[in-house]
Amino acid sequence: MALLPLGDIMKEQLVKAARMHAEGELERAKTNIMVYMNHSVGIGEHSDIVEAIQEELDKMAMATDRIEMLERHFS
Repeated sequence: MALLPLGDIMKEQLVKAARMHAEGELERAKTNIMVYMNHSVGIGEHSDIVEAIQEELDKMAMATDRIEMLERHFS
């Protein structure tokens, strides 16, 4: 097994951390949408549920774009 130079190891760790962060944001937004769809009666601070879901979809799109950019440019 060949050892990677320190710069390559750091790059891999940074890309991994960025990807995991984006994946976490994606899952968080998905979970919020599922809560809105399944338990909308109990969510008082979001009177416009459609708007709240659209905001979460925007977050999902941004996280997905980040993952795609990492794969395209840093993998």
